[in-house]
Amino acid sequence: MAKIEYLEKDKIINEFKMHENDTGSCDVQIALLTARITHLTQHLSMHRKDFHTRRGLVALANRRRKLLNYLKRVDLKKYNEMLQRLELRR
Repeated sequence: MAKIEYLEKDKIINEFKMHENDTGSCDVQIALLTARITHLTQHLSMHRKDFHTRRGLVALANRRRKLLNYLKRVDLKKYNEMLQRLELRR
């Protein structure tokens, strides 16, 4: 798991939450996973042979993909909005 100071977790949660006590909605989870994926991608650009981290990165990317597929299936408008806000290609 990446450390909280790298992710600025509170900032991300406040930006993507749907209501006051929201910490686990699909939007928040996707945003947090995107921040962790970005952090690990930067790490791997410096440490190319860190295969344990690469395995974790692939797992995080798969989890984010599954959440995005769910969001696309349930609410297409919110899905497109999330792609634009997080600057993801799909």
